[in-house]
Amino acid sequence: MIYKYDGVGQKCPIPLVQLRLLLKKMVRGDQCIITLDDSGSIKDIPKLLNNQGYDYVKKTIGNRIVEINVKQIKSSQDKN
Repeated sequence: MIYKYDGVGQKCPIPLVQLRLLLKKMVRGDQCIITLDDSGSIKDIPKLLNNQGYDYVKKTIGNRIVEINVKQIKSSQDKN
């Protein structure tokens, strides 16, 4: 399944909290695509994903808008 979250216009920590909720729903093979423009979220979300071992790709898609594509590579037993 592909989950999408548009966090453009929202300030940290709202996008971070929303992403955490989506990550809990994801199972192996799922993806989450999140778009952001808040500089705090753009820095904090990759840190969270790195710390939790998620595979992701971050790219700029517009004027100060970043898209982060997260792929669930853990099984449900691996989750904290």
